[in-house]
Amino acid sequence: MHVVVGLGNPGRRYAWTRHNAGVLVVERLGRRWSIPTTADHHGSRVGNGAIGHERVILALPQSFMNRSGAPVASLLGYYKRPVEDLVVVHDDLDLPFGAVRVKRGGGHRGHNGLRDIIQHVGADFNRVRVGIGRPPDGWDPADFVLGRWTDEERAALDDVIDLAADAVEAILHDGVDAAVSQFQQSPAGGVAHRSQHNPGHP
Repeated sequence: MHVVVGLGNPGRRYAWTRHNAGVLVVERLGRRWSIPTTADHHGSRVGNGAIGHERVILALPQSFMNRSGAPVASLLGYYKRPVEDLVVVHDDLDLPFGAVRVKRGGGHRGHNGLRDIIQHVGADFNRVRVGIGRPPDGWDPADFVLGRWTDEERAALDDVIDLAADAVEAILHDGVDAAVSQFQQSPAGGVAHRSQHNPGHP
């Protein structure tokens, strides 16, 4: 069983900001596989179900981004899962908008949600990185990630979220090494296109 966590900030104010890309992806997985994330459990909104033949916990921490570590650690402890079974989906400034990458382990590269999770459970978890691009010159990165998507980004966002959801499914069904290889050629910029991976979701 895997625990799949979508990072973001709680509340309507942040729902359509770039920093909540991870939340959008996990919510998309929940709709694909009929796993509503509606139960309040260990500081997260949680859904329990299956993606293909793999049992999963979908989780959306209800703490703010920089306090993501405690609810994630609590869920891993409750379900008795090792950190290797954790998949964290998050926005990434270092990837152009539309790019999706998979990796295992590594640092936080200034991402406060990852920083806090690493402090609580260590770094050896799987990540799905959703590219949001760099801010324009003179724009503070903190303001950029908390800003809303542009009209152009919103037009392409559905495909980006689908691609990232496909990446999570690839980790669950094919393993992280295969998923890393599969998604290293996802678009380097601009509009994302639908992945060829399809494990037979409804």
